[in-house]
Formats: sequence, C-alpha cells, structure tokens
Amino acid sequence: MEYFVGVFLALGVGVFATLSRLDRERGFYPVVLIVIASYNVLFAVMGGSTGALVAEAPILVLFAAAAVWGFKHSLWLVVAALAGHGVLDFFHPHLIANPGVPAWWPMFCMSYDVAAAAYLAFQLLPERQYASASGIRA
Repeated sequence: MEYFVGVFLALGVGVFATLSRLDRERGFYPVVLIVIASYNVLFAVMGGSTGALVAEAPILVLFAAAAVWGFKHSLWLVVAALAGHGVLDFFHPHLIANPGVPAWWPMFCMSYDVAAAAYLAFQLLPERQYASASGIRA
C-alpha cells in the first residue's frame, strides 16, 4: 500500500503542477527535493534523537546542494538526486537509527522519490519541451 500511495501521490503532484503551470518555474522540483530531504531531519527531532539529527543533517545539506546546483545548471541533476534519495530510502533503515521515522515511511518515500524523478525526467525529454504545457527547460 505504501508503494502505491507514494507513486500515486508523486504522479498526482506532478500532473497538478503541470496542469496548473506551477512547474514552469525552474525552482519547483529543486524545492520539492529539499522538502523531501528535510523530512528525515524532522523525524529525528520528533524522535528526540540527537544522534539521528547529527547523522541526518549532512544528508539534507548534500541533497539541498544538489537541488541548488541542479536549479542553476541542469534539472537532470535534480532527477538524479530524486532517484538517489529513493535509493537512500531503501537502505536508510539499515544505515541510520532514527526513532522518529514511521515504519511505512521508507517504502512510501522511496516510491514517491522514484516516481517524481521519472515524471520530471519525462517532462525534460526534448520532444516534450515544446509540446507540453509545462515548458520546463533542462
């Protein structure tokens, strides 16, 4: 169920952003990436774990840096970072003990991240650039 909800929500957000033209701004998906990466820091705070907070904060900084770099240079980096965060979600429970993370979160977030990366990649394809309502430029 977590996988289905993650994919459905990511595609729903992507389609909504395209139809409403919110994703015409280059900053839309980089901000989405930063927000996604910040949740594990939030969970560390909610779980009251200083150790998890110290472990999660540098990861947030890396993904925020990728988001900014991708915003300034190429949204394909944002695609890669979203997919990379999905891969991290798969391994996260085995790498960092974060007591605030809900049991269903890694599966949900992984599926959301990968679906969002796929949707953005589809929007960035050259033949979509001029045919779509979004007009996102790589």
